[in-house]
Amino acid sequence: MTEAQLREGIVEVGRRLYARGYTASNDGNISARLDDRRLLMTPKSVCKGFMTPDMMVITNLDGQKLAGDRNPSSEMQMHLEVYRQRPDARAVVHAHPPIATGFAVAGIPLDRAVLAEVVTTLGSVPIAEYATPSTKELPEAVRKYVRAHDGMLLANHGALTLGTDLFSAYYKMETIEHFAHISLVARLLGGERLLSRQEVDRLQGLRGMYGIASPAPICPPAADEASALGDPATCQTVLSPAGGGERLVADFTRGAIGKDGEIRLTYRELTALIEAAVRELK
Repeated sequence: MTEAQLREGIVEVGRRLYARGYTASNDGNISARLDDRRLLMTPKSVCKGFMTPDMMVITNLDGQKLAGDRNPSSEMQMHLEVYRQRPDARAVVHAHPPIATGFAVAGIPLDRAVLAEVVTTLGSVPIAEYATPSTKELPEAVRKYVRAHDGMLLANHGALTLGTDLFSAYYKMETIEHFAHISLVARLLGGERLLSRQEVDRLQGLRGMYGIASPAPICPPAADEASALGDPATCQTVLSPAGGGERLVADFTRGAIGKDGEIRLTYRELTALIEAAVRELK
């Protein structure tokens, strides 16, 4: 893309983020590489739904402003960290999609093997630790996951995606919010059925067939099958139980005992227990 096309593209991505409710007021920020030394970035304190191409700011990879009438985004350092850690990244999008951000606020990563499309493309969506926005804490929190993931939640903050071009980064933000929405609905209906580990391995094999680049492989399963082994900086955690020949498996965390000793049941499971107890009393 030429600089003019990138400016127009950032305006369009900002408009879509705002129209979909992924940002409100002046939330969110977008950046893209102009070349190996310069970035084009949204300015601070503007609504992303009402930007114009001339508003964009050009910086170098050290964060120094090179051109533009406005100042760059207050969360520029987070973008710079992505480009430092991922030379393949050509664009970065940060927004606050409400359902995905709800998962981030609740401390629930989007790491269950639920949708084949997500396993094949994003793999896993972890949660970076909470960091005060616009401080050096934020790039430090992102650094832990960005080498192995193209998208992540930011604890009590929002979501971050990156891509090989501007719209690739934006579409990953759409995917994260769509995934979060489906996951929420499934849990409200009693819980997800998960793709088995064998099916996840099969889907990973399709990445090469369809030319889908992944920054890292999926972490190997742990012995208890309810977690995964590996460093989140080098592999992606996807929770998927052994299927025993089945491709879909009931969620192994339903009705489980948590680390705090608390027994967790879905509404449906609790109702079934109460009904059984009432029958015994008759």
